[in-house]
Amino acid sequence: MARRRAAAPMTAPPLILEATIRFMRAHEPFVRMTRPDLEFLASRLQLAYHAVGAVLIDAIPGSWPLHIIQRGHVRATDAGVAGAATVLGPGECFPLPVAAGSPLPPMRYVATEDVFCFELAVADYATLCSTSAVFAEFCSQSLAALTRQSLGQVQRQFSARVGDQQTLLRPVGELVRRRPVWCGAQTPVRAALEAMSVGRVGTIAIVDADDRPTGIFTLTDLMERVVLAGVDLATPVAAVMTHAPGTVDEQVTAQDALATMAEKRYHQLMITARGRLMGVVSERDLFALQRVSMQSIVDTVRMAADVAALGRVAADIAALADNLIAQGASAESLTHTITSLNDALTVRLFELLAPQHDLTGIHWCWLSLGSEGRREQTIASDQDNALVFEAGDLDVEQVRQRLLGFARAANHALAELGFPLCSGDIMARNPAHCLSVVEWRLRFAGWLREPTPDALLAANIFFDFRALAGEETLAGSLRSWLADFTPGSRLFLRLLVANALSVEPPLGMVRSFVTAVGPGGAQLDLKAHGTRLFVDAARVLALAFGLSATGTAQRLRLGARRLGLAERESGALVEAFQFLQLLRLRTQRGQLDVAAEGGAPARPANAIDPYALNELDQRMLKESLRQARTLQKLLEQAFGR
Repeated sequence: MARRRAAAPMTAPPLILEATIRFMRAHEPFVRMTRPDLEFLASRLQLAYHAVGAVLIDAIPGSWPLHIIQRGHVRATDAGVAGAATVLGPGECFPLPVAAGSPLPPMRYVATEDVFCFELAVADYATLCSTSAVFAEFCSQSLAALTRQSLGQVQRQFSARVGDQQTLLRPVGELVRRRPVWCGAQTPVRAALEAMSVGRVGTIAIVDADDRPTGIFTLTDLMERVVLAGVDLATPVAAVMTHAPGTVDEQVTAQDALATMAEKRYHQLMITARGRLMGVVSERDLFALQRVSMQSIVDTVRMAADVAALGRVAADIAALADNLIAQGASAESLTHTITSLNDALTVRLFELLAPQHDLTGIHWCWLSLGSEGRREQTIASDQDNALVFEAGDLDVEQVRQRLLGFARAANHALAELGFPLCSGDIMARNPAHCLSVVEWRLRFAGWLREPTPDALLAANIFFDFRALAGEETLAGSLRSWLADFTPGSRLFLRLLVANALSVEPPLGMVRSFVTAVGPGGAQLDLKAHGTRLFVDAARVLALAFGLSATGTAQRLRLGARRLGLAERESGALVEAFQFLQLLRLRTQRGQLDVAAEGGAPARPANAIDPYALNELDQRMLKESLRQARTLQKLLEQAFGR
């Protein structure tokens, strides 16, 4: 280590102590620490000077003091990975693992300019961790702590748009106001109706001997399956109930419950505690939590008589996005909700268009691809879709031509509704993307056996497919076939890994971030150099391990488990991805606001100037990109380049 000049412990001048405390309070986690803890910290710190090029910590494991950068920048490099480096700035701490008793990773810290660092001895560090829960949490789970603080700032920013709201993050179990009305599967219909009458409800839950929901019986079931069908009221309710009701655990957030309702078109959900029925929550219960109501959106979609009526929904979805951001919704549930509402809109569009086309006798399924297939749609998403069909005894080419007429009308109408046409024509209207099940299998097998650059590019889009409308079993069988076939395609997987590692996180060697010069100044593309790193890596994990999940967060959770990662490590990866997604949504909403005011957006929808972010968001962005680098290392270790 290079020699340095250190000041004496800061036990005296009050002005020095106050200045140190003021500096600390400008940075995380010190801004949230109590005054006594800050006084303890300030009184134990030493201020050290390091000239440019000085090595603060070498790569040899050991017990190093905690460093807090007061001025200047330090480059941290991983001795075990060539070229892996990041830059730390004022307010950032290193090396955190030592105080928690974890082995110090082989990192090397070098001053990139003249640097002043506060240093805290290991013993004092341990004492502070024992007295300050805020500091201890930050050191052990710094990414999660930063995420919560960043989300708090986001909520305050967007709350100005939507006013005071009841939070959608509360557990859905808290919305249950009364004991549920229920009966057993063998209960006669008459007795079930009597119970509904006494309870003054329009729904009765059907449970098994362990109080686990098995069905639901509603007034709609009564009309369609009993009255109109002429069924005897002595018949067991199991014969006329709706099987497999919508069910969620009591700890699921109201936001996630809303997303489930929108996706599955449920009007009520069974709430369970450890699998047992505890209550029923209706649309009205959930819609009451927000002023920008999902009810108005869903009702508008269901009642829309033409494409123009559906067009009015887009602005409502954008307003709802602001609402949910302000209420602290995670990026995963937020993009899931946006996707679910867009799905409902698209399905209604198909219902309006289908009668205008001859689809009789055709078994078809509309596939969502790309971000929509992953349920990760943001506000600014174009179309990526395809069709799969089963011709049966019909001529395949004739079936294709009939479907293409429908697809062209659908793609055109979706463009009118605010979903731009794909510039690469990856849409169902393209005959190359309207194929039978057999043709899709042959197409996929060709990509897997001969993984050319074009094949890898296509796989990145098409292998994230999911069923949106039509016969979902067609997509399900295709997904099962792909999950069985892909793990054995070693060359394809190796090249897919290389593709996932080809984009490095934009972390600078001198400044914090690597940026490009574009409209409005420095910019960093949050999609191309941010979320893509997680999406590509998660896709590799899904294909290599035969996972059926299409969402990036779920792929990361399941894939990390297969790699043997601890839940804390996989959680950090997911949190990093979700922060980048949320930052994209915030950026897109800001750009849309600029456009709405009559001006053109200053930069592309996914581009930001990272240095224009507040200090907390800059640190969170930096930490998220570090997690992307960690994920790439894991991928390389597991599968090679």
